[in-house]
Amino acid sequence: MKDSLNKSELTEELAERMDLSQRRTRAIIDEFLSIITESLTEDERKVTLHGFGTFDISERKARKGVDPRDHEQEITIPAHTVPRFRPGSTLKREVKAAFDN
Repeated sequence: MKDSLNKSELTEELAERMDLSQRRTRAIIDEFLSIITESLTEDERKVTLHGFGTFDISERKARKGVDPRDHEQEITIPAHTVPRFRPGSTLKREVKAAFDN
């Protein structure tokens, strides 16, 4: 099994399946990702692709941690906002079926 599918490989695969040029396909993928990013950053905050999953924003509270340089000194990790992806039921079911033997 291959470790990952990068953007170039995704572009190539989609271009072949849709019978489009790779340049046009790359533009579509870039625009798709821009729309998701803008939706998350401009307070729309959620993008739902039925059956695939939901992209949204999660607020992480401030917490205590350990300095990774010396593993001794306690530090405060500040509160911050992070993007999150939650897979949909169809995606979960298909992945589970593919790997359950």
